[in-house]
Amino acid sequence: MAGPLTPHRIDLPPTLAAAELTDDNRVIVLVIAAVAVAALAVGMVLLRQVLAAGEGTGNMKKIAAAVQEGANAYLARQLRTLGGFASVVVFLLLLLPADNWSQRIGRSVFFVIGAGFSAATGYIGMWLAVRSNVRVAAAAREATPVVPSPADRGSTEVPAGEPGQELTAVSHRAMKIAFRTGGVVGMFTVGLGLLGASCVVLVYAADAPKVLEGFGLGAALIAMFMRVGGGIFTKAADVGADLVGKVEQGIPEDDPRNAATIADNVGDNVGDCAGMAADLFESYAVTLVAALILGKTAFGDSGLAFPLLVPAIGVVTAMIGVFAVAPRRADRSGMTAINRGFFISAVISLVLVAVAVFAYLPSSYADLDGVTDMEILGHEGNPRVLALVAVAIGIVLAALIQQLTGYFTETTRRPVRDIGKTSLTGPATVVLSGISIGLESAVYSAVLIGLGVYGAFLLGGTSITLALFAVALAGTGLLTTVGVIVAMDTFGPVSDNAQGIAEMSGDVEGAGAQVLTDLDAVGNTTKAITKGIAIATAVLAAAALFGSYRDAVSEAIDKVNRDVTGEMNLSLDISQPNNLVGLILGAAVVFLFSGLAISAVSRSAGAVVLEVRRQFREKPGIMDYTEKPEYGRVVDICTKDALRELATPGLLAVMAPIAVGFSLGIGALGSFLAGAIGAGTLMAVFLANSGGAWDNAKKLVEDGHHGGKGSEAHAATVIGDTVGDPFKDTAGPAINPLLKVMNLVALLIAPAVVKFSYGDDSSPGLRAGIAILAIVIIVGAVYVSKRRGIAVGDEGNAERVAQQPDPAVVS
Repeated sequence: MAGPLTPHRIDLPPTLAAAELTDDNRVIVLVIAAVAVAALAVGMVLLRQVLAAGEGTGNMKKIAAAVQEGANAYLARQLRTLGGFASVVVFLLLLLPADNWSQRIGRSVFFVIGAGFSAATGYIGMWLAVRSNVRVAAAAREATPVVPSPADRGSTEVPAGEPGQELTAVSHRAMKIAFRTGGVVGMFTVGLGLLGASCVVLVYAADAPKVLEGFGLGAALIAMFMRVGGGIFTKAADVGADLVGKVEQGIPEDDPRNAATIADNVGDNVGDCAGMAADLFESYAVTLVAALILGKTAFGDSGLAFPLLVPAIGVVTAMIGVFAVAPRRADRSGMTAINRGFFISAVISLVLVAVAVFAYLPSSYADLDGVTDMEILGHEGNPRVLALVAVAIGIVLAALIQQLTGYFTETTRRPVRDIGKTSLTGPATVVLSGISIGLESAVYSAVLIGLGVYGAFLLGGTSITLALFAVALAGTGLLTTVGVIVAMDTFGPVSDNAQGIAEMSGDVEGAGAQVLTDLDAVGNTTKAITKGIAIATAVLAAAALFGSYRDAVSEAIDKVNRDVTGEMNLSLDISQPNNLVGLILGAAVVFLFSGLAISAVSRSAGAVVLEVRRQFREKPGIMDYTEKPEYGRVVDICTKDALRELATPGLLAVMAPIAVGFSLGIGALGSFLAGAIGAGTLMAVFLANSGGAWDNAKKLVEDGHHGGKGSEAHAATVIGDTVGDPFKDTAGPAINPLLKVMNLVALLIAPAVVKFSYGDDSSPGLRAGIAILAIVIIVGAVYVSKRRGIAVGDEGNAERVAQQPDPAVVS
């Protein structure tokens, strides 16, 4: 987007009133809020169904209790740590410019509410997942066919039936428990997101978009911290457990003799369940923020309600989709049933949105009330067509990414099978093959997302405001599938944990163990798919927020009482050096953020490796079960390291836009956001798909391909999986909230950057001081992070690990 950002102010005729929340729209928003509450009620119903299932043997319950205790302890400490950080942000939000104190206070209050809802969504996901996993394992334990084979029947009278029918039924029951668990989290995600946005609109009416900036920032910040912290915890434990247990000791993944197994299972819940639930919640909140900000300008009165109407329809169809995931005997795998629920939900969403569009919106832009932009009022075309096609683009984009990601990560598809073949030649070729698949798949996903954004943008014609609103509506269209997407994602770690509990307890063998292995492989694919869709929501939300940023800059310039049209620092023309530097810095932040996250996993995993090796060395009886591992030490290492590593990526995300904006100007800040969106899209998909493909290649070999468990090929895929772990579960998914945090920070500081750059309040010294402070904080945080060193080669760290007290997570 070249040229100045500052359209000249138009003196409007007095007959053109600004957008307001009409009585009819207020009723609609109240109904939407009621739908949100209904989603929470459905979530409670599903929760009761899940908790009604059996918990298995006493040994299984004991292991599950240890996982629950570790997960609760970690999240409690994490949320206490984040409480202090959130308090500082609340104070800073009060200092940023706003039209009045009501907006400032509302922005800060709803920052706290957004942060609280995001944390609650993550905590609920974790709380139920650690209770569901043992129930899934218990359901699989029943997988002993009750119908004997013909050779065993003899003269005994038995019911008619085919051998294995009961096995299939048990597999379906186990899958249903796991997916209904995800359904609970999905209902709370969409319910709380929609309820929060609806309440802001009802309380603040036309001022709601500005107050929602605080709501979105609270959700995004907490999600980013939960993603980074949980990702460091889970992958440090996972990598440590695999390297020492599988590769060095030659024992299974979840063998109870491995001291890192409890920490690994805890990590699945605090990383995947809590982290992704919070991540998708903030995607939901931030997309609604952008849609309402742009909708108020583009559609006037209707723009304050329609962006909420679309995700409200998604809530209803999510309920249908979750219940539609009912496995059938003819299904090729559990993925077939999940795909069926997803597509049923998507199709019904599209039909209901079409009904809502034609029932609610007028057929002409001239008939839109509350629009003050003469270009929009005189725009040719039909707002109904724009809204319906834009939403359809978002829904279709979700479906396409789901299929594309599935192709690159499913065990039955060629890419994963090709990685399995490379395992015969060693770990180096496994790693190279996974990297190539990730890089290639990132291009296809980026092209799809780019086409979706551009297709929606074209719907606006000559009006940039309408074009950007169409992009935001595409984001709300994608949100109609979020309830099912969250259910798919939670399904993955629940299945993984169920297999871990079964293996550690030794109470699930044979057919039941195979049921859990199959579910775990499906779960790996669903996690990869949801990560692909999550980055699509991030890009659509970031693109829409980019439009909101443009509007915020224009509004701020109107207030400085100076004609600055054409100023270099306002143009997004990247031929200007400051903007080109901003673009490069935006891309660089994504790389630095990813590197810091992966490096944090490496350090913490090194400490875990040292601790697990120490226990095997000093307690030789562990291998013959005469001595018990000290699981609590590893949990404590992962907890401390994850919380310690949180600060650096978080400070980078918040301070980088401040440093660029106050030093290089408002145009460079816009270019910074563009660079971050471009690099972040490719990096996130690359990391997620490489990791997912490596994980399922390991599953493929473990199922008997290319040598099976214990073979050299298996060791090669285990090493590939350990490389992929921090890719797919730490750095990759954390990029999603990173993009939105940086966009929201830029949106919030834009008025201050303009105020101190132009007009009577301009102050180069103050700008320089703020920029220098932000740069010092970034450099200091990175320096401290790098000074920690890699634990594997750090003797001091080895002594620290050996001397840590056992918190007795497992008695």
